[in-house]
Amino acid sequence: MRLKARLTIVMGALAIFVLSGGAANVRAQNPDTIPAEESAARTKTILQQMIAALGGAAYLNLHDAECTGRLAQFGQFTGELGADAPFHESRMPPDKMRREVGKKLNIIDVYNGNQGWSLDKGGVEDGNAVAIANFQASLKLSFDVLVRSRLAEPGMYFHFGGEDVVDLRQVDWAQLEDTDGRTYKIAVEKSTHLPVRFVILTRNPQTGEQIADETRYSNWHVQDGIETPFQISRMRDGKRVSQIFYDGCKYNTGLTADFFTREALVKRWAEMGHKAN
Repeated sequence: MRLKARLTIVMGALAIFVLSGGAANVRAQNPDTIPAEESAARTKTILQQMIAALGGAAYLNLHDAECTGRLAQFGQFTGELGADAPFHESRMPPDKMRREVGKKLNIIDVYNGNQGWSLDKGGVEDGNAVAIANFQASLKLSFDVLVRSRLAEPGMYFHFGGEDVVDLRQVDWAQLEDTDGRTYKIAVEKSTHLPVRFVILTRNPQTGEQIADETRYSNWHVQDGIETPFQISRMRDGKRVSQIFYDGCKYNTGLTADFFTREALVKRWAEMGHKAN
């Protein structure tokens, strides 16, 4: 009986040892102790797996995208829900975007590089200079631009950020830093290799305080060979900024650059029964 009891205890101890991955792996390896070259190589592997999961060449070589859904925006200081409306968004990488909002999709903003225009009930007008500048700034900080065109940027630093559990998913953190001092963190789910979180850390130029912009991705669906998150939530310093709920997306639909011009908005204005302004 004593021998049987001892065997039971030993087998139980072995089971705990195996489940924990062995005594050497009870604690996850501190990513800061990994040699720099090994850390960079591991990070690049995680990113390569992520790109493959997103669609590989189809994702990287995207020509255009058209998506529909609902857009909710929240007050910067109150956090209360502000605008909540259906939208149709068209994009042509790297720097063209057209968003039509409202029940009739008759409120339109177009951005084309360093230019922009708006259409509302008053007609077509040149875009707000601040909005255009914000759009340009957001391009360089966007997840898609980072992954599609900036990974080979000179001076980009790659660092493995460790293992974690995010939204009940086991993830690896891939961390990048550019020559402007910005830090980018991507939480990549281990099982699917899809991104769960995207965090950008910058500094307020006036106060020097750190700013954390966070994007959360969920509810993934394959659309024309490209994995697409049907829910995207954005936060700044822990406060909600916006939420997007997609109905669906179509890729490589044949859009041309002419669609992202002032002339295209004037044409739309005329189709709505108004004279060109």
